[in-house]
Amino acid sequence: MIRTALFNWAFARHMQGTFVFRIEDTDSARDSEESYDALLDALRWLGLTWDEGPEVGGAHGPYRQSQRLDIYADVAARLRDAGYAYACYCSQSELEERRDLAKAEGRTPGYDGQCRDLTDTEAAAYIAEGRDFVLRFKMPDRDCTWDDLVRGEITFGKEHVPDYVLVRGNGEPLYTLVNPVDDALMRITHVLRGEDLLSSTPRQIALYEALAAIGVSDGTTPRFGHLPYVMGEGNRKLSKRDPESALQMYRDHGYLPEALLNYLALLGWSMGDDQEFFSKEQMAERFTLNRVNPNPARFDLKKCTAINGDWIRALGDDDLIDRIVPFLVEAHVIDYPPTAGQRGVLRAAVPLVQERMETLSQSAGMLAFLLVPNERFEMDVTDAQAVLSPESTVVIDAAVAALNGLDAWTTAGIEEALRTALIDGLSLKPKVAFGPVRVAVTGRRVSPPLFESIEILGKEVTIARLGAARRTI
Repeated sequence: MIRTALFNWAFARHMQGTFVFRIEDTDSARDSEESYDALLDALRWLGLTWDEGPEVGGAHGPYRQSQRLDIYADVAARLRDAGYAYACYCSQSELEERRDLAKAEGRTPGYDGQCRDLTDTEAAAYIAEGRDFVLRFKMPDRDCTWDDLVRGEITFGKEHVPDYVLVRGNGEPLYTLVNPVDDALMRITHVLRGEDLLSSTPRQIALYEALAAIGVSDGTTPRFGHLPYVMGEGNRKLSKRDPESALQMYRDHGYLPEALLNYLALLGWSMGDDQEFFSKEQMAERFTLNRVNPNPARFDLKKCTAINGDWIRALGDDDLIDRIVPFLVEAHVIDYPPTAGQRGVLRAAVPLVQERMETLSQSAGMLAFLLVPNERFEMDVTDAQAVLSPESTVVIDAAVAALNGLDAWTTAGIEEALRTALIDGLSLKPKVAFGPVRVAVTGRRVSPPLFESIEILGKEVTIARLGAARRTI
């Protein structure tokens, strides 16, 4: 859904057109106020602003289909009165039986027109049986051809497009009715949508013609472009049930909206010149449909994550701090809002980890040791067992003595003091010399740059942690 929205947004912006956001919520069994709010929140978070739609308004509202049911009921009645639609009383079991028979006989399965030309007497007999009916559209007896904006000329033979349902037996309108009606009334000129809706297009084109005939539209049929599938694991179509499809997962893990849109744009479209890092505004400036590849695109989480890392590295310090604060608060590393002291630590520390981060959620693991008080500081058990041994007490004692003797607490002074004491004084290799100090001070074998981290921690905290590690050994 998001990639489709992005392509429509970029196309509308490039063409200086109007981006219309419409909520398709006529399925009462699936749609809820919660899903409506989540949808709006998702587009707002991504920065895909709309020109007409919920909260913004426009000349053709309302933009929630659940609020337009009277419109659809009126159009459905007019289509039936004009002979473009008819009542179908066939039961589900009868439809399945005739469909199975068609397959067995080598015929194209689909509705066979059983109720297309019922007499009043035949209809009355069905009604007397207590049967419900659906409203079916009467497809014209001809092939349908259109020029797809992505795939070029496409033709569907009439035998592959049987009469289809517009309104359920309970009176609930289906996508096949409401979308063309809204397109007509909202003066939609272009639609980019997924390849899975390709088979709906000949049905809708025929319905647009009927809508024009009964005075609902001005006769304009939107131009369609069908975007390629996105494939997931096992080379199968990515579905809503796949974890990679869940936007909230990316938000929870600290993916940037700019990065997600950047990566989604690459799934079926190209800026050209092998350029893979760009903003949505740059995309809109260069967006043309002849750069949309009709072949399926493959979703690669590793590449998505790599692009997210590129975007993190492109952020300014204050911007990055603002974005990681919610993750640090959630991990109980800092207060909300951060204190002046915590903000100062972040301003000093963020440049140390920015190059290492691929997602914002990693910030808590990288920065917690700089922000939590010593009483809450914990060393990683595995790392401590691997590095802190009885032999390393000599290293820690020498480090404490060297750091205690420092007058100016600077990165350069800290590095010089520790190198002199541990490498020159104890004749140790850097890994052996600094490993115990790193684990004692940061809690891990892998951390931000050691000497810079020690400067940020301060003398008192650093000495205290070294002492605590010495007692642990």
